[in-house]
Amino acid sequence: MTYDASQIKVLEGLEPVRQRPGMYIGSTDTKGLHHMVQEIVDNAVDESLAGFCNNITVVLGEGNWVSVYDDGRGIPVAKHKKTNKSALETILTVLHAGGKFEKSAYKVSGGLHGVGSSVVNALSTDMIAQVHKNGKLYQQEYKKGVPVDDVKIIGETDKTGTTIKFRPDGDIFETIEFSYNLITTRLKQSAYLTPGVSFTIIDERTDKRERFYFQGGIKTWLKNIVGEQVSVTDQYFIQKEGKDIWADISFQFVDTTNDNIISFVNNVHTIDGGSHVNGFKNSLLKIINETAQSFNQVDKKIGEFQMSDITDGLYAIISIKIPEPQFEGQTKGKLGNSYVRKEIDKIVYDYLKDYFKQNEDQFKNLLEKITLSAKARIAAKMARETVLRKNVLSTGVLPGKLSDCHIKKPEGTELYIVEGNSAGGSAKQGRDSAFQAILPLRGKILNTENAAMQRILQNNEVKSLIIAIGGGIKDNFDISKIRYEKIIIMTDADVDGAHIRTLLLTFFYRYMKPLVDNGNLYIAVPPIYKLKQGKKEVYIYPPNVDLNKSIQENGFGQNVQISRYKGLGEMNPQQLWDTTMDPEFRKMQQVTVQDAQESDRLFRVLMGEDVSMRRNFILNNAKNVKDLDL
Repeated sequence: MTYDASQIKVLEGLEPVRQRPGMYIGSTDTKGLHHMVQEIVDNAVDESLAGFCNNITVVLGEGNWVSVYDDGRGIPVAKHKKTNKSALETILTVLHAGGKFEKSAYKVSGGLHGVGSSVVNALSTDMIAQVHKNGKLYQQEYKKGVPVDDVKIIGETDKTGTTIKFRPDGDIFETIEFSYNLITTRLKQSAYLTPGVSFTIIDERTDKRERFYFQGGIKTWLKNIVGEQVSVTDQYFIQKEGKDIWADISFQFVDTTNDNIISFVNNVHTIDGGSHVNGFKNSLLKIINETAQSFNQVDKKIGEFQMSDITDGLYAIISIKIPEPQFEGQTKGKLGNSYVRKEIDKIVYDYLKDYFKQNEDQFKNLLEKITLSAKARIAAKMARETVLRKNVLSTGVLPGKLSDCHIKKPEGTELYIVEGNSAGGSAKQGRDSAFQAILPLRGKILNTENAAMQRILQNNEVKSLIIAIGGGIKDNFDISKIRYEKIIIMTDADVDGAHIRTLLLTFFYRYMKPLVDNGNLYIAVPPIYKLKQGKKEVYIYPPNVDLNKSIQENGFGQNVQISRYKGLGEMNPQQLWDTTMDPEFRKMQQVTVQDAQESDRLFRVLMGEDVSMRRNFILNNAKNVKDLDL
């Protein structure tokens, strides 16, 4: 086979984006789809950060259209000297073109790469751009990133601003159905991070509408996140300028073992942290250790505190603005600018050094909390070492009740966590032992929401989970060491099964959260009913079960036999495989976190020690329960 210059393909314009969309938006699933919306919203937010935009609106329309309006300056429409096209067309059709490369236009921006708008255009079947500017209303239309015509004046206006309306390409994305909740969560975040700017979402499909406006910014946000939890310290609030950086930081210590640090750069959520988060945490550790020594409050049995001691109960929001952020990847998950770590370290250190001198009682309260965390860490280490000495972790032997699969690499393998020995037996017999492992649990596992680490490590069921999965626990969890690609919770379709599922989700969210973040955790969806008439059998699955409608839709007569499955153990191995474990026909729900702060709150409410919060939640949500199957 020859290989010469004729075989080299040169992709022009936006062709590379359509050929390899994942390189630009991360994925073509629902996450990538909603990243498209955020790219356009981020452009409007950049106008706000520059001081020229007060209102941003997202409209979800019929036919999978979405529109983003802002009342900023409006994208320039004059001819660009280099491209000989209008600036609007240049921005929407040329990669790495935009005002964010010119510091006189934007001092800071989230859209560093200059590819956001053009990528959205390339991955949309249709886009319509309208600009209110210079008393005129300009418009240009595009098909799959290609202009349909030149920029036209379609009217006069007394407004300024930009409207981008687009419809994603169904040939590229796995789904083009926009989620109201996902977009609402992100707009609410933006409203907290941009005090004084109004964010509105309108869903024309359902007539839903919400507006977010927070004058108090991240101080208000942190107060709402902490909620009714018992505070150990007051809320700290820092707003300070450093070298090429503006820091807006609010944090507080709470009487819990959980931590919640949320970070942003130029209003872009850095879900994987980065140099700004590292600088913040390192500064905290350094000043707390130094202050403890200066007050002669060092416990000799503990010595210097470690990072995990000070992050227990730490709730923080870190928002910084810098001129040229360097993110890892187009999806902007982690900040890489090395100088930021040093600047944030200094800003936080100087603030707390003065604060602790003037508020010695506050520091003593904090010190008491951190000391308890350090003692718990030492006790947990001793418990872990005991576990290592006494059981299979040290020998590599897996739990005796685990029926492992034959494939030893995690790729393509599944671990089913099953309720009880009866269901475990059926699952073991019905599975494909090549790639499916079964771990039956005895009864309900420990509620780990407020349990001490040493107690968790001493619980046999939790211990079996940790050993079987293989990635470790809490701060020591390493997702590269997990033994299975999918971890699947499979419990009965009744109240007890739901409770066990919630206990397991609490454990995974608090102690193996990378499993959730990485998409490794699933919930099996077994059928609730079987309809049978003659040789015809149909299984009915939740969540929307209308038995009479199902009977009619599937063409059953009056003498249909109805079987109700309340327990997995009621199914024989073949039925369990056919309905719940066969990859070709089964139904599963991937566990994802759309709103980390709301998830954190719900776990505290539902699984925490405050009974009144749980009672209020039940009373407020009881009206949404139509059928309660006991």
